[in-house]
Amino acid sequence: MSVAVLEPRNGRRAVSGSQAHITASLAKVDILAALLLHAQRERRPLTQWEASTAASMIQSSDNDSAGALWRRIGGGQGLNDANRTLGLTSTQAGPGPHWGLTRTTAADQLTLLSAVFGDHSPLNRASRDVIQTLMGQIDADQDWGVSAEGSRSQLKNGWLQRSQSQRWAINSMGRVTAHGRTFYLVILSHGSRSMSHGISAVEQAAHSAVHALCSTPSPVTPIIR
Repeated sequence: MSVAVLEPRNGRRAVSGSQAHITASLAKVDILAALLLHAQRERRPLTQWEASTAASMIQSSDNDSAGALWRRIGGGQGLNDANRTLGLTSTQAGPGPHWGLTRTTAADQLTLLSAVFGDHSPLNRASRDVIQTLMGQIDADQDWGVSAEGSRSQLKNGWLQRSQSQRWAINSMGRVTAHGRTFYLVILSHGSRSMSHGISAVEQAAHSAVHALCSTPSPVTPIIR
């Protein structure tokens, strides 16, 4: 498991684990960011089709929609190009049509969250509003993970059972409000024996990360256990 947490109000952050993980559906936020950067370069809003496809991709985690937008951005090369703009240095797009096999680190996904929710971003205000709105309207059956730690949240989750090991990759990231403070949270994991076991582990890690940041005096870097 890898964990990253940032409190944007003061810039305090902690990262535990530098290994790359399979993104599964977490990649859909990155795909949407790439699509919006493409539209920005063309000085236009999303088309009606792009907007509706993006909504189903993020809110319902629809895989067909993700595949369609993956092709729209130019596949893996398009995602890698966008990630250079976004400042993601340790994320590699999945091969061919396999967007869910994109590999990333918790630190890189924290950078992506900062681009989505922060003011200093290659994504303009309108583009950030699109992603933030969709991440705040996730279908109820997918409202788990980092949201377990916050009273309000905007998130995206990813889950994938690997065909060889039958073990699960369970991921969650987003912006949460907890203890009256705002946090960006990323939890990446693999090797869970079941989806429910993985979700429980991810939610516990979210709690531990926020607790570590809240309980450690500044400027000491918190240790996430």
